[in-house]
Amino acid sequence: MTTSTGDPTDVWPAPASPPTDGPLTFEELQLAGRNRGMPLEGLRYDITPTGMHYLLVHFDIPAVDATSWRLRLDGMVERPLELSLADLRALPRRTIPVTLECAGNGRARLQPRPLSNPWLFEAIGTAEWTGTPLAPLLDEAGLRDDAVELVFTGEDRGVQGGVEHDYQRSLPISEARRPEVLLVDEMNGEPLQPQHGFPVRLLVPGWYGMTSVKWLRRIEAVADPFEGYQQATAYHYRETGDDPGTPVRGILVRALLAPPGIPDFFTRRRLVDAGRVTLRGRAWGGRGPIRRVEVGVDGTWADATLQPPIGEWTWRGWSFDWDAEPGEHELACRATDANGDVQPLESPWNYQGMGNNGVQTVTVTVRRA
Repeated sequence: MTTSTGDPTDVWPAPASPPTDGPLTFEELQLAGRNRGMPLEGLRYDITPTGMHYLLVHFDIPAVDATSWRLRLDGMVERPLELSLADLRALPRRTIPVTLECAGNGRARLQPRPLSNPWLFEAIGTAEWTGTPLAPLLDEAGLRDDAVELVFTGEDRGVQGGVEHDYQRSLPISEARRPEVLLVDEMNGEPLQPQHGFPVRLLVPGWYGMTSVKWLRRIEAVADPFEGYQQATAYHYRETGDDPGTPVRGILVRALLAPPGIPDFFTRRRLVDAGRVTLRGRAWGGRGPIRRVEVGVDGTWADATLQPPIGEWTWRGWSFDWDAEPGEHELACRATDANGDVQPLESPWNYQGMGNNGVQTVTVTVRRA
């Protein structure tokens, strides 16, 4: 903290510290207490129960009055719209299962560790989302041909990187017009819970979760690319703090294993009985369907059996029968999508800790049956 000179802004903390090899900080622990991941045993569900779905809230959860709430669609349109929750629910509706993943998933495993929410592998979840497609509303508003992006503004406001701002993200018009991009008000058949964006949030399948703006209150069509903090500064693949980097967009291919057997309470190390063990997990990506999952046992890889997909934008289940012999073993899994993108054995390091899709490893002790 700085010494105050009379200006209240002098007491604000400096911008975030650079990556560190040090122990977990108080600030990281504070963020981890506010946000939650999906316990990896939740991989057993095709659709993640709402209370197990991962959650990241940048600032505070807004208290929104649904009766007075309105969504404004304006900017470079011929006919600006103002819609109530009842107006949106009266429009044609669609329900689709979608897997969402935080762009920072896996950050805490990088060395040095970027300082933000210290995710391991658990910032993931798949829900059934219900709402109305965005594209017909753009047509109703008369979106102008010279508009290049849509800026989505949420109700949440705070300070990050020394900049006070509303949480805002933008999408190119072509992405926003995809038929699966929805304005959703239900999750798993129930109204959105406050922490998940009540009353309405954006849903952008295939992109990391930062794009699906919660507590949505305005959509503005603009003529130039949006340069707000969460778009131009946060969520970039950077090599250094000064590197402009490249924007984070689609979800990178990944597979996760539901840890087998039973855990040790503190270390989470797994204990399994010798014999045939069926390993199960999920694989997903935002750039193409999953076509292959391999399971590694002590460095030897073999193909898993894929389950039928449950949706175009969701994870895909897989299984693998392992003849577990007594001793210490390391299990791993990796996915390949239809484009030939293969999950790397280790995450390429980047300054903000984004898109960390390195292979998960699980240490298992096998005891004699």
